[in-house]
Amino acid sequence: MLRTAIVWIARIILGWFIVTSLWVLLYAVVRPPLTPIMVGNLIADAFEGKWYGIDKRWANLDDISPHLVRAVIAAEDMRFFEHRGFDWDAIEKAQQLNERFKGRRLYGASTISMQTAKNVFLWHGRNYVRKALEAYFTVLIEAVWGKRRILEVYLNVVEFAPGVYGAQAAAQRYWHTSARNLTPQQAALMAAVLPNPRRWKFWQPTGYIRKRQAIILARMSDVRLPGEWFQRRR
Repeated sequence: MLRTAIVWIARIILGWFIVTSLWVLLYAVVRPPLTPIMVGNLIADAFEGKWYGIDKRWANLDDISPHLVRAVIAAEDMRFFEHRGFDWDAIEKAQQLNERFKGRRLYGASTISMQTAKNVFLWHGRNYVRKALEAYFTVLIEAVWGKRRILEVYLNVVEFAPGVYGAQAAAQRYWHTSARNLTPQQAALMAAVLPNPRRWKFWQPTGYIRKRQAIILARMSDVRLPGEWFQRRR
């Protein structure tokens, strides 16, 4: 009986690994059509009597302004090119701050890789199961996709405004331009709201968002992108 149970558990684990690995491999070359978070937000909004819909328009990384790439890295993950998915120093600092200010705001240390894993394959939440799955998918996409694909997918699935996913949709709707033509100032404003795009509006920035924009603009000059990433831009 015990042996049978162990065999079935092993089969389930192997099946899970095969399915999820194929899922990650598929998205290495195919655009994610919808994500669980997009669907979940749509349903949650409907229950609250809101209708934002899902506005998403894919843009290859070559068609996204390098200013936005730098701005997102400057705002979210300055060590993006140095780590393999997890910034352990930032995680340790966040744990120390959360212990020190227990009961107040929670400090996070999610890298862009971790956020991409969550946005593409998972759902919102802070429970241990979700976090464990996030770590699992982070390892997979770091191993299979690489940094360029991670950034490309992230910039196409992240929510910049309620129901507006990806740089192209946000730039066209609110700046009336292509993601390719974003200025450093516009890019920094878009990156500034990413912690909470449903609370802050990058096209109508508050004083706080303006301060974040200034910090991001100052950091952007320190972000070095691989030169070959944008060779096809004209």
